[in-house]
Amino acid sequence: MRATVIHAPHDIRVQEVPDPAIQQPTDVVLRVLRACICGSDLWAYRGESARRPGQRIGHEFLGIVEEAGAGVNGFAVGDLVVAPFVWSDGTCAYCAEGLTTSCPQGGFWGSVGSDGGQGEAVRVPFADGTLVKLPAAAASDDRLLTALLALSDVLGTGHHAAVGAGVKPGSTVAVVGDGAVGLCGVMAAKRLGAERIIALGRHTARTDIARAFGATDVVAERGDAAVAAVRELLGGEGAQAVIEAVGTEQSMRTAVGITRDGGSIGYVGVPHGSGTGLDLGVMFDRNIALRGGVAPVRGYIPELLPDVLSGAIDPSPVFDLAIGLDDVPAGYRAMDERTALKVLIKP
Repeated sequence: MRATVIHAPHDIRVQEVPDPAIQQPTDVVLRVLRACICGSDLWAYRGESARRPGQRIGHEFLGIVEEAGAGVNGFAVGDLVVAPFVWSDGTCAYCAEGLTTSCPQGGFWGSVGSDGGQGEAVRVPFADGTLVKLPAAAASDDRLLTALLALSDVLGTGHHAAVGAGVKPGSTVAVVGDGAVGLCGVMAAKRLGAERIIALGRHTARTDIARAFGATDVVAERGDAAVAAVRELLGGEGAQAVIEAVGTEQSMRTAVGITRDGGSIGYVGVPHGSGTGLDLGVMFDRNIALRGGVAPVRGYIPELLPDVLSGAIDPSPVFDLAIGLDDVPAGYRAMDERTALKVLIKP
């Protein structure tokens, strides 16, 4: 089959690789219908996150079960399913409490020795604990299928940030980052009942989506100017709940600066160059809470799925460029150059 492979920084190729096969009774083989490129994939693409030459890449996908191991109970050949970006066994103590990203037997798609999602097919370990079944009819609805793909990572990650930030009905929320995760954070905050949502971003195409998702205000400034602008909008105080969806030193400093005393930051931006972005003394003095991390999206899918199916929320606009598998290298370039927000792949 064909799959996406990273050989070196800026060297992404689509090439022939061995077909996936059942290795354990709990495996399934999945034919990929939709995948996408994540902002976090760009750190490997840019050489800021180490990868072995020839390693697979991609961790967001959905598709059809082509083959199921003898130990798989919840799925059959022909089922339409979505895969969260980490596989998990579904039986350990962490899985039982919803922290599937800490499953000792879990793993990340595209890690050494595993299949990546940006290909024609994937071997899925621990299928019963990992996959979530989708309505078969969705396979023929292109818009819905695209919206459902967001459940694999970006929608659940935005939701995780909103939960970490303590968003509740009537909250005032500020969102740092106008990428796909930040935009889904806006959607999640609106879904959880936020009354006012301030989106920080300077790209009109993205802030237009933020407004469509529920943002009431947009701040285009960065750094100290952004902090001043948000506080001016809020009468000199910061936001009760802040979503940090970038992961840099500047974005975290901005998040702290726009948080109201006693407020909370939900952080989901993959850290890169953010080691000195937190001043615990400032957070201590102002009673600011910090919660978040890698999102256990498997635990959120059952909650979010009905709203996607009903159309109550529609994250599909974050995918602004659709390509075939052969064009994946161009898709990486488009996201790296910020000419695309999030690239949808149709193998």
